Amino acid sequence: MKRRLSTTLALALSLTVIASSFTSAQAAERQQLVSGFGSYPRLIRLDHSPIGRGRILASLTSEDASGKFTPIMESTDEGESFHKIGEIRDRDGRYGMCCGTLYELPQRVGRFRPGTLLWAASYRQDAGPERRIGIKIWYSRDVGRTWSFLSEAARSHNHDGVWEPEFVVDAGGTLWLHYADETEAPQFAQVLTRVASTDGVNWGTKQHTMAIPPHSVRPGMPTIRRLPDGRYYLAYEICNYRDRYCDPYFKISSDGANWGDPVDPGTRVTTANGNYFQHAQTITLFPGGPNGVRLVMVGQIYTNAAGDPQSGNGRVLLANDDFGSGHWYELPAPVHVTGIYDNFCPNYSSTLLPVDDGKNVLQISTEHNPGCTAYFAKGPAF
Repeated sequence: MKRRLSTTLALALSLTVIASSFTSAQAAERQQLVSGFGSYPRLIRLDHSPIGRGRILASLTSEDASGKFTPIMESTDEGESFHKIGEIRDRDGRYGMCCGTLYELPQRVGRFRPGTLLWAASYRQDAGPERRIGIKIWYSRDVGRTWSFLSEAARSHNHDGVWEPEFVVDAGGTLWLHYADETEAPQFAQVLTRVASTDGVNWGTKQHTMAIPPHSVRPGMPTIRRLPDGRYYLAYEICNYRDRYCDPYFKISSDGANWGDPVDPGTRVTTANGNYFQHAQTITLFPGGPNGVRLVMVGQIYTNAAGDPQSGNGRVLLANDDFGSGHWYELPAPVHVTGIYDNFCPNYSSTLLPVDDGKNVLQISTEHNPGCTAYFAKGPAF
């Protein structure tokens, strides 16, 4: 979770004053998703449930007197509004919870039919010096209304963390959980790890997806999307790599199970003039482009090649029409975020979804306003 502070932090903070001029405009457009604390949002559209197909679900980390929990929100009007339909309350939420993920099974896995929802998050990070952080999984068979505990797929054997879970079912029907793993220090500060399951309950031995020397390099924050041609696109960041801070990269797998040499950093994402997102990027697939799919990315701090925050910081997305190859280009972000810096809240791990038949982008992002607040809005996807 923690990474070295960017050398451009002072510049990022100075842009807050400039960006504040947009506050009145965004107040009329964006809406608050839930009252109170909200962080690490996720969006999915139900594609495989016979009773909920087409609905949009959102999840995030929230908090009340009982600790951290996960409200499940639903939209039936293409992201114009959301209402709460359920929640996940794990007893370990009182000891901390973060970086949750929401996933719909595209096919049967063990006893779970297509359309079953899975939720996973890291728990117990605030449990003190003897903490053992675990990634716990819950499931829902009724499109998010009720939830039951399923399994704990990973648990730290020491004080270090296991973070940022991400599910995918590979071409052979195996369910994988990818996550960022700090438990291999001092050899690696952090690696990207994956474990496999054929039933969602029992999980195999962990495998390295990314493990790059020297010690300080930190690959993390995996996001996986299945491309229309059947391949699998893995987006992630690599922090402290050579002279870079936390830059976005990607790899493509033919089967979703094998990802090549863990030492290979993959392909770095930039625009034609070298701009990129520092930290906490996510990827979503949209219709469009010559290949029928457009990759759209959101990240935390939008910078130039030197790592200096740009005027569009907090108001821009990046897109690519060639499966990630070549240069990316800018799109306007529906949710404008101000006061962005290297912190768990402002514009951190935002989420996107195509709506209105791909004509618009639905976005949920967070901002210190006060505390951490989640906002949603939608805008043109071009």
